[in-house]
Amino acid sequence: MTAITLPKYEVFALRYGTMQQRTGRDNFLVTADAHDGPMPMDYFVWLIRGNGRQYLVDTGFNAQAALARKRTFLRCPIEALQALGVKRDHVTDVIVTHMHYDHAGNIELLPRTRLHLQESEMHYSVGRHMNFTPLRHAYAVEDVTQVVRRLYQDEVVFHQGDERLAPGIELLHVGGHTMGLQAVRVHTARGWVVLASDATHYYANIDNESPFPVVHDVGAMLAGYRKLLAHAESPHHLVPGHDPLVRARYPHWGDSNGEIVALHLEPSQ
Repeated sequence: MTAITLPKYEVFALRYGTMQQRTGRDNFLVTADAHDGPMPMDYFVWLIRGNGRQYLVDTGFNAQAALARKRTFLRCPIEALQALGVKRDHVTDVIVTHMHYDHAGNIELLPRTRLHLQESEMHYSVGRHMNFTPLRHAYAVEDVTQVVRRLYQDEVVFHQGDERLAPGIELLHVGGHTMGLQAVRVHTARGWVVLASDATHYYANIDNESPFPVVHDVGAMLAGYRKLLAHAESPHHLVPGHDPLVRARYPHWGDSNGEIVALHLEPSQ
């Protein structure tokens, strides 16, 4: 039998926002042993490039959302793709890991793209759980409405659980943080890299089995940590969704002043 050769993709993390005024106690569900010093949060989108395609993972938030939620907005994440030579009409597929405001904004800037979403995330974001303010807080009704509009334009592809999106790109349903959160597994020159998104915000969440406090199902979040590690080539192939250490550990790309890092290259630490 002939072995199947998988494509080797380039994967980039693009920082578009930050929140410096944050401490360790803000980032862990169990705070008794949490580090109480500064622990900033970075906001990223990710680009997967190769095999003749450009896949964008998440779409970030805009300046208005940053102002309303007191985040520092550095650049439009969609326009930031130009630093990689990618125009917005080059993107044909967007993987929406979940529909929180910092992952599913700006969708109106990418018309005629396919949105890949876990069906359970749509159910969650418009269902009975949104009656509860703590669960609803991280969603923006305008962003959810944009996805619904795209659904009625036949531009949403629903996935149910783990699925292969393309050769060398896999969706992993994790849940936990939200009901339908999905991570992305990508085959690269250094092996299988897992983009965790908010399945783990920081390296410390997964290293210490200490969940982030915004959570739908704690048990699913903890089980998700083990699933992510099982699907990554090694712990060094797992990339958390908001950790500033990502920019410290991975090689900076081009002249982006360190705002873009290459995850398909070996980390320096």
